Parts: sequence; structure tokens; C-alpha cells
Amino acid sequence: MPVRLNSFVVRCLRDTLTGLRDGLSLFSGPSRAAVIFSLEEEDELYIFDPQNLLRGHEVKLKAFYGERREWCRPFDGEAFRSVYNYIEPQDNLRLDGMLCMGGSSAPVFYQMWFTEHHPHFCSVLPTLCWLEHVVLRFSHDIAKDSTLYTGISGNFLREYATHAIHDCILDKAGAALGPDFHFHVYPILETVLGVSKTNEEQVRPQGLLTFIEPRFLDDIPWIAKFKSGEQPLLENYKHVRKLLQAVEYSQRTLIADGKYLIGIADGPMDHFHITADYRGKLGFLSVDGETLCSFHDGRYSSDTHRAKLFELEEALLDFELGIEVGTAMFAIITSLVHFAQEHKYGCSFVIDLAPVPTTTSGQLLSPPIDLREPRELALAAGLAKVDGALHLRADLHLHAFACLLDGHRVENEDRSRGARYNSALRFTAQHRDTLVVVVSADRPVSTFRHGREITNRFGAQLGTQCDLYPLTLEEWLAGAE
Repeated sequence: MPVRLNSFVVRCLRDTLTGLRDGLSLFSGPSRAAVIFSLEEEDELYIFDPQNLLRGHEVKLKAFYGERREWCRPFDGEAFRSVYNYIEPQDNLRLDGMLCMGGSSAPVFYQMWFTEHHPHFCSVLPTLCWLEHVVLRFSHDIAKDSTLYTGISGNFLREYATHAIHDCILDKAGAALGPDFHFHVYPILETVLGVSKTNEEQVRPQGLLTFIEPRFLDDIPWIAKFKSGEQPLLENYKHVRKLLQAVEYSQRTLIADGKYLIGIADGPMDHFHITADYRGKLGFLSVDGETLCSFHDGRYSSDTHRAKLFELEEALLDFELGIEVGTAMFAIITSLVHFAQEHKYGCSFVIDLAPVPTTTSGQLLSPPIDLREPRELALAAGLAKVDGALHLRADLHLHAFACLLDGHRVENEDRSRGARYNSALRFTAQHRDTLVVVVSADRPVSTFRHGREITNRFGAQLGTQCDLYPLTLEEWLAGAE
């Protein structure tokens, strides 16, 4: 190991990368992270990728980091070389399925941090802010050297979710309003979560809460405005929760100025605004109409909380359905699953792809319903609420509903998962040309085939330790040959 990569540098890398990875895993689901870096201009490039995030991208990395040093944009002026907190941005590599952010500074000649681009993101902006901040943190820690190193960067990055959202909002506000922006964003974010956890008669909040800068309040199309001096404080979460009842299940929204509730208006808003959309246990935070993140159980998340059904999409490719039929089948099931999730009920769908129709015990339809028609698809969504499964075939018709899924006991049953889950295991174990999709009332969606649940590759549990050493990029690339 070269002298420059001493124990302090390695510890700093481990702490920073572990904190980044753990924080992103809490925010977005299991996530990996990696970094490519060079401390000095004359040093070799190193890679620290303990969970093989970048494996599979060797060709592009080798092409990008060639013998010429064009991958590192030079500093803009000699004076910046002595300013340790100045970061010169570096070009994004644009690897498939990746988000990355990099920069150069006097303490760290080059660094590029990577993480996964999960397909269920509300927005990539908070994660990019996260990566931007890790570039700054690593540069600062290396500049301080071991004598002043505290290891706090990893802990801070682990808890960075709210700060990332704060930074995104400031960036958007700056772009829309310039430097003349007077919102205090942190109290707004605290209010959003505080109200989301406040029940009214044991019911979670529904409705919209919109934050507008005071200078724009005169332009709001008011329906009702509260008397000055009697406007409720936002920090009184119980009062705000009660008033949200006035805008439930409507286009109306409560209007706040960041400190007080001002009144009630109709949306949408023309001026820059931040909106919390409460939907019971779940909610979404948007800025100027663009969804930034969700919130659930008192914390922010990047998750859209809508099933993507990657397992089903891949499983359908194993059957000779043709592109048109396979695409239509996937769209039908996705629509039915999303309807069930939005209306918070559990259900099951049998996708029967056998040459001869599989026998199910349920209410047969004569003739079957064509699910390519919107009216019939809406009817199927209603029939899914009835106990039992919907029975669909490759002709894209619904043949039966309220079907009982019979089958012999299988070894991998899980009593903690309920009747729908275990019935799907049994049924698909006995009927090899069927797929079963199960929607639970508490939002998880599972796809079954051959008596097993098809696992999501993004849901794999990641290790908690980063215990490998950095390698030179040349050594790492040679390991793939």
C-alpha cells in the first residue's frame, strides 16, 4: 500500500463510505456506495468498492479513466489550490443504474462517489445533494489530517436525510426566487412530520398544507382567511391537524407562511410553494408541483410507495406471450395493484399462462371480461375486493373472481405472512404455469412462481461492515479479467 494511503486515510474512507451507505439505505432502501479517488495529482487512481457496486462497468470505467488525465477538470485559478473548502465539480460518468457526484479540491485532487439509482425514487435530487455533501466532507476530513479527525462525518452522513431535502429546497428556491428567499426550511420540515404523526380521533391526516412566502400572500385566491392575531401557530400540530379536516379529499389547501396558518385557498399555486400532501400514514412533499420525497412513520424517504413489480415483469418474459400481450398483461396487473394500494385493501391475482385453463374454485364469468377496456378494468378492481383471487388468462380477460387457491402444504410456508401469502405458495407449487401476485393491505406486494416468492434484487440485505482496503484502479480492473 502506498505511503499516502495510511491508516488515517483508510479509516476516513471507511467511516465516510459506511455512513453514506447506511444513511442512503434508511432513506431509499438497501444501498451500496463506492468511491474512485486520487489524493495528489501525481498519485494513481484508487477505488474503494467493498460491495462490488461498480462491477459490470469495467469497460466504461477503463475508457473514462484512460492514460490521459482528461477525466479531472483542472482548478479554475491557482489561488483555489490553497483554499481547502473550495470544490471544483467534476463530470458525471453517467453509468447505467448509477448516481454519482465528484469534485476536486486542494486536499483531494479527485474524488467521484457512486450509489445505486433505485427505480422507486420520487426524485434523485436529495440523493445527489447527499453525494455532493460527501465530496465536501471527505475533502474537509483529509485536510484536517489525523490530529483533528473525529469521525463525525460518517455519523452525520448516516442522518443526512432531512438536511438533503433542506438543501434541495434551498437550491430550488434560489433558482426560482434568487437570493431573496426568506423561508426557514427546517421548521417547515419539522412541521410536516409533526402533523403527519398527529391523529384526530385516532385517524391520520388527509389533505394539503401549502407554504407560501409572506410577500406573495396577497396574490393567493383565498376562500377563507383567518383574522390577523388569531392565526394558528404551525408548531401547534394538534390545531393544524384539526384544521386539515376542512380540506380533506378536495383541491382546497391550508396556506401557511412558515410560522402561522393564514387561511384556506384553492390550488394550484402560481408562486413558489412547498406542499405537504397528507394521505393517512403516508404523505408526499413537493416543491413547485414536483414531488421531492415521501414521509412515513415520522421520517422522510425517497420511496414512491408504489409497487414497481419488477419481479412480475421479468417472470412474464419467461413465457412466450409476445411483446404486445406481455406488455398489456403487465400494464393490467400494475393498474389493479396500484388501485388496491391506493384504496388500502388486500387482494390476489392469478395469472394463468397454461395451455389448458387451470381449474380454480371461484365465481366464473360468462363471457369473460376483456381487461383491455377501461370500464371492465375498473370493474375488475372492484371485484378484487371480494375475498378470493381474480383469475386472468393470457387472452387478457378476467375469467373468474373470488377464487380459492388450493394446494398441498409446502416446506417454505411462513405463518407470519398470512393466508394469501401461503395460499399463493401452495397454488403455484402445484400449477407450474401460473404466477400469483399478492397485495397486502399494509402495502407490500409479492410475486410467486413454482412455490416460491420471487425476490427483488434491490431488496437484498447488505452487510454492515466495509472491511476491504482500497485498490488501485488498475489492480481492480485487472481483477475482472
